[in-house]
Amino acid sequence: MENTTSSVEIPHPAPRSSRPEILAEEIIERLTYRIGKDAQVAKPHDWLTATILVVRDRIIDRWMESTRKVYRTGGKRVYYLSLEFLIGRLMRDAVSNLGLMQEITDALTSLGVDIAVISGLEPDAALGNGGLGRLAACFMESMATVDIPAYGYGIRYVHGLFRQQMADGWQVELPETWLAHGNPWEFERRESSYEIGFGGTVETVGGYEDQPRYVWKPAERVIAMAYDTPVVGWRGKRVNTLRLWSAQPIDPILLDAFNAGDHIGALRESNKAESLTRVLYPADANPAGQELRLRQEFFFSSASLQDILRRHLQQYPDFTNLHEKVAIQLNDTHPAISIGELIRLLVDIHGMDIEEAWNITRQTFSYTNHTLLPEALESWPVPLFERLLPRHMQLVYAINTKILLEARKEKRFSDTQIRSISLIEEAGERRVRMGNLAFVGSHSINGVSALHTELMKVTVFSDLHTLYPTRINNKTNGITPRRWLMQCNPGLTNLIREAIGDEFLDNTEALAALDAYADESTFQKKFADVKRANKVQLANLVSSRMGVRLDPSALFDIQVKRIHEYKRQLLNIIEAVALYDQIRSRPELDWAPRVKLFAGKAAPSYHNAKLIIKLANDVARVVNNDPAVRGLLKVVFVPNYNVSLAEIIMPAADLSEQISTAGMEASGTGNMKFGLNGALTIGTLDGANVEMRDHVGEENIVIFGLTADEVAKVRQGDYNPRAVIEKSPELSQALNAIASGVFSPDDRSRFQELIDGIYNHDWFMVAADFDAYASAQRSVDQIWADPKSWYSKTIRNTARMGWFSSDRTIRQYASEIWRA
Repeated sequence: MENTTSSVEIPHPAPRSSRPEILAEEIIERLTYRIGKDAQVAKPHDWLTATILVVRDRIIDRWMESTRKVYRTGGKRVYYLSLEFLIGRLMRDAVSNLGLMQEITDALTSLGVDIAVISGLEPDAALGNGGLGRLAACFMESMATVDIPAYGYGIRYVHGLFRQQMADGWQVELPETWLAHGNPWEFERRESSYEIGFGGTVETVGGYEDQPRYVWKPAERVIAMAYDTPVVGWRGKRVNTLRLWSAQPIDPILLDAFNAGDHIGALRESNKAESLTRVLYPADANPAGQELRLRQEFFFSSASLQDILRRHLQQYPDFTNLHEKVAIQLNDTHPAISIGELIRLLVDIHGMDIEEAWNITRQTFSYTNHTLLPEALESWPVPLFERLLPRHMQLVYAINTKILLEARKEKRFSDTQIRSISLIEEAGERRVRMGNLAFVGSHSINGVSALHTELMKVTVFSDLHTLYPTRINNKTNGITPRRWLMQCNPGLTNLIREAIGDEFLDNTEALAALDAYADESTFQKKFADVKRANKVQLANLVSSRMGVRLDPSALFDIQVKRIHEYKRQLLNIIEAVALYDQIRSRPELDWAPRVKLFAGKAAPSYHNAKLIIKLANDVARVVNNDPAVRGLLKVVFVPNYNVSLAEIIMPAADLSEQISTAGMEASGTGNMKFGLNGALTIGTLDGANVEMRDHVGEENIVIFGLTADEVAKVRQGDYNPRAVIEKSPELSQALNAIASGVFSPDDRSRFQELIDGIYNHDWFMVAADFDAYASAQRSVDQIWADPKSWYSKTIRNTARMGWFSSDRTIRQYASEIWRA
C-alpha cells in the first residue's frame, strides 16, 4: 500500500467484526455482489473466492496502518529481491495469522460449507522451484511477524515452474495454470509501472571541461506493472507487501501490420513482452534460453530499483541517505545485476557522482549466497551481456578496474588471485561473474549455515574473502513455525498446547519445555496417535493419486526435494534395491516394514536427474509387485511436489532423508520442517544438519558418511570407486542389478551410463558412503523396533527445533546486516 500525498484527514474504518454470524453475512454479501452468485447455486470455488475477499478486507485495514506507520516514523525499509517466492496457498495462512480460524470455520459451517474442501481448491502459486523460494516465503512472513517494514520483489509468472506428471515413469513437464481463474489476493498497481530497456547504444554527452554523461538509448522497451499481495504476520501485527512484476508491451498491437494481414507479426511485441514473465527458469541449455533468463533478471531488478527510488523520493529530497533508509537483500545471484542498475540510475538518471553512487550502493546491498557449486554461481557470456545491457557492461568494467587496482596496490594480490576476484572470467569464453559482482557490490555476504559459511571462505570466495575479510557472515536458515507446525500439523500443535501451554505459539524456542515429556508413556502414546493420523492422511492421498496402498504402521522413510545428483536420491534408491535383495534372500529375519517415498522435480534439461526419477519409478514397479517382499518394502515417487503436498508429507514422516554429499548442501530447510514435526533425521554432516545435531543431540539424530573435509581429501587423492564397490557385496549386487536391466527389462541399458558414473569417478561419493549409509539404515531399524526409544528421540526433535525458526533468522539479519 502506498502513501497518499493528500493533506485531508481521512477517518480510519472501525475494526471489522470477528463474530461468525457477521462473517457469514459478509461471505454471502461478497458471493452475491462481487461474484454474482446465489448461495443456492454457488460452487465450492465461488465460496472460496467469497471467503478470501472477506478475509482480505480484514487484512487491508492492517496493511494500510502498517504502511502509515513507516511514513510516520521514517523507519528503515527492507527490500528482499528474489526470483522465487514459493508462497503456496494463502487462505489458511492468512486466516490463522489473523487469529480467525475458528470463527471462519464456524461461519462457513453455518452456511453448509466445509473449509477443508474449499481451501483445498486454492491453487499453489507457481512462483518458485524449491528451498530458495520457500525460504523467501518464510522470510516474508517472519519479517511481518517481527514487525520489520519490508517489500518482497519478484516476478508474477503466468505459469511459473512446470507441473510434473509421469508418463511410464518419466517426468513430463506441463504448464502450471495457477492464474487461469484470477488471483483474489492480488491488487493491480497501474500507477507503479516502469519502462525497462534492452539492447541499443550508449552515447556520451559532454566531456573535456565538463564531466561526461552517458545516455543509454535502448532498442527495445517493455513496461513492468506491479501486482501487490499482502503478507500477514503472526497475530496480524504487521502486513507487508509482496510486489510482483508483470511485463506488458508499450504497443500491444502493431495495427498497421494487423490491417495489412500480418496477424502474427502484429502481435510480436506483445508476445515478446509476455514471454518475460511466463515461465520460471526457462531452459538455458541454448542461447535463446540464456538470453530470456538474463532478460527476466534485469527486468525485475530494474523495475524493483526504480520503485524503491521513487518511494524514497516521496519522503526525502535526494539519495544521499538512501543506505540509511533502505536495505536491499539479494537472494542469490539472480538479482545481482541490481548492483550495476542502481549505479546507473543514481549516476545517469539522477546525476550523482559515480564515486558517491558506488559507496551508497555498497552500503545499501547485502547478498545471500546459497551454493558452493561454482557452476551454480551465475555467469553470462560477455557478448550476450554487452548486447543486451551495454551501459551495464561499461559499469561492470569500471567496477572491475576499481576492485582489481585496489587488490593489486593495497593487498599485493598475485596474478592468480587477480584472476579469481575479477568480475570477468578470462579462461575460455569470457563471462561476467554475477557472484563476484554481488560480493564486491555488497557490504555483507552471508552463508545460510555455519558449515556453508566457513566453506565459502576457503572455496568459491576465498580470494574475495582475503580482500574483504569482514564481509562474510553466517545467518543459518529457518522456517516459519506457523505454516510448518501450527497449520500443517494441528494435531501435534494441540497436543503440545495441552502439555506445555501456548507460549511456543509466539516463541518457538519455548518448545524446549516439551523435553520433559519425551519419556512419558502417556504423552508418547498421544504423540504416536497424532503421527499415525498424519500417515493415514498421506496414505490416502497416495492411494487416490497413484493407486498404491501404504500401510500406516510401516516406517515412512521420506526424501522430498529438488532432484539433483548432489542431493543423492540415487544413493537412497540403490540402498532400497540392496534392501529389496536382502528381504528376499533373508526372509527369516525380522525386517521392519518400510515405505520409501520420494518427491521432487528435475530441471527439464538435467538428463541424469530425470533418469533418477525414472529409476525410482522402475524400482517401485518391480518391488511393489513382488509377492516375495510380503509388503515389507514399498517404493513410491509422488509427482508434482509443491508446498501443499509438503504440508501433508512433512507431518507424516518417520524418517527424514538428508543425505547430500557433505560440503555441497548450503543449508536445507526440509530437514528443519521434518524435525519440527517429529521425524528422526538420517543424514550427513552437511549444511544445517551440523547445527541440528548440536541442538537435538547426537543421540537423537543418525549421522553417517564422509565429512566435508574428508570428501575434499578423497577427491584430491587417488580415489578408486571401483575398488570400493568390489569390496561391498551389497553395493556391487545392487549396482549390477540396476545396470543389467533387472528394473528396466524393456531397455536393459537404460541406466548403464548412470551406474558407470559411479564406477568411473563417483564425484558425489555414492560408493564411498554406501556401506555407512546402509549400516545407518539398519540402526534406524533397531531404534524403530523399540517404540519407547523411537518416540523419545522424535519428541526431543520437536522440542529442540525451536531455534530453527525463521523469526530468529530474520532478527539476526535485522540487527547484524540491515540495521533495521
